[in-house]
Parts: sequence; C-alpha cells; structure tokens
Amino acid sequence: MALNILRLDASARKTGSVSRELTDRIIARHPGANVATRDLSDSLPHVDETWIGANFTPADSRSEAQRETLALSDQLVAEVAAADLLVIGLPIYNFGVPAGLKAWIDMVARAGVTFEYTETGPRGLLTGKRAIVALASGGTEMGSPIDFASGYIRHVLGFIGITDVTFVAADKLMIDAEASIGNAHQAIADLTVAA
Repeated sequence: MALNILRLDASARKTGSVSRELTDRIIARHPGANVATRDLSDSLPHVDETWIGANFTPADSRSEAQRETLALSDQLVAEVAAADLLVIGLPIYNFGVPAGLKAWIDMVARAGVTFEYTETGPRGLLTGKRAIVALASGGTEMGSPIDFASGYIRHVLGFIGITDVTFVAADKLMIDAEASIGNAHQAIADLTVAA
C-alpha cells in the first residue's frame, strides 16, 4: 500500500525558497507515495468570532451556515487524518512560524476533533503518523534561545498526536549558505524511509 504524504509549504517565496527545495528532496525520497499538497502561503483565513461560535456548537446542532464556516477546517483536518507522513516546509520569519502556517494550526487544532481533554491532560487524536520538518532560516540557529519556531511546531504536532517528528535544518543561511544547505541535503539523504 502506497504511503500517503501531506506536504505543507509555508514560504512566501514560490521560487528560490530553501524550505520548498528541501521539501522537494524529502518527497523525492518517497517514490510511489501519494502526495497531497497544501500551499499555506495562499492565505488561509484566520479564526474569527463566527468560526469560534461554529466550532464550539455541538456538531449535531450546527446550522448550515456554521457547517459552511467550518468546511475548510474540516477539509484541512481530513487531509492530516488521511496522511501517514507530513512533510512541512518551515521558514523562520522573525524568529517564529509564518502567518499561513499559524493559520493552518488554528484551523487544525480543534478540541474533540484532533485532541481531547482528559483527567490527565490533553491527548492528541491523530496518532500513528510521522512528520519531517524542513526548517530554513537566515540567521536563527535551530534550537537556540531565539528559535521560537521549531519547539512550537514540535509541541503543536505532539498536541494533536504526532510525536514522531524529525527536523532537517538549513539554518543560518546568511552566515554560510553552502554549508547549511549541504548539511540539510546530507540529513535528507540519511533519512529513514518507510518501506
């Protein structure tokens, strides 16, 4: 059975993007996979009062308008649910995640749908999946005190049940791009690929 991959690109750059180039390489390591692509730079709507009202209305009590309000969110959740592997392109913008990726997170992290609260704390419901995150930054070193992106993505993915997370980093590109990209390419070549 073919592997189902959900590819998420967040770079505002359609060409010349290091994170997109890295996600291309990661996808190429999985020949024969079914790949669904979601370009998060194409401006997902932000959560607003109408969305919150619809989301917190019990599913069997929602109006048609509320169901329409949640339709995109439902589709985004379904894409994650159908995936065995998420490949996420993560450029660091101003020390954090791009707005499009944050909008996606807000649409996907839904109580009772992708996580639930229990007596022992929250529990993710989208288990049994893996994520590979292709991180790119101009000057922010992954894992450094000024990196507010990689830890956040790892936490959010774990929050919805995806705890098998691998990072491929091309960080500090403005300092030594050749070495940074070379290290990322080697990390991709070394990835363990599902049979």
